Amino acid sequence: MIIDTNLLDALTAQAKASPRLRMNLDLRNTPADQSQRMLNALEPGTVMPIHRHRHTSETVVVLRGKVKWLYYNDLGELMDTILVEADGDIRGLSVPMGQWHSIECLESGSVILETKDGPWEAMKEEDTM
Repeated sequence: MIIDTNLLDALTAQAKASPRLRMNLDLRNTPADQSQRMLNALEPGTVMPIHRHRHTSETVVVLRGKVKWLYYNDLGELMDTILVEADGDIRGLSVPMGQWHSIECLESGSVILETKDGPWEAMKEEDTM
């Protein structure tokens, strides 16, 4: 697979048409692949709940656009915000395992590359706020 402008545009069009205002594309080679690699197209207004990944860290790189990464403590209090943008000083970050976080899309057409260790797991109630 080649990740080019046409692919990002098509994924963005799907995100814009989605009620959630986001759309992901699985980049794994087979369903048996035990990693998580995906593109996520995000539009302003998409709602990402505060959540954590207890069993893996998460690495995110902004391929296009601009997002704000939000870190929270165990009480749900905002602790830090980081502007991450494709053409900015900070283009990606690594979220430590267990860290509460969320994301806010600041620019239409934003697309992030997201990776995590291990197979996909559905969010459990204790992993969202």
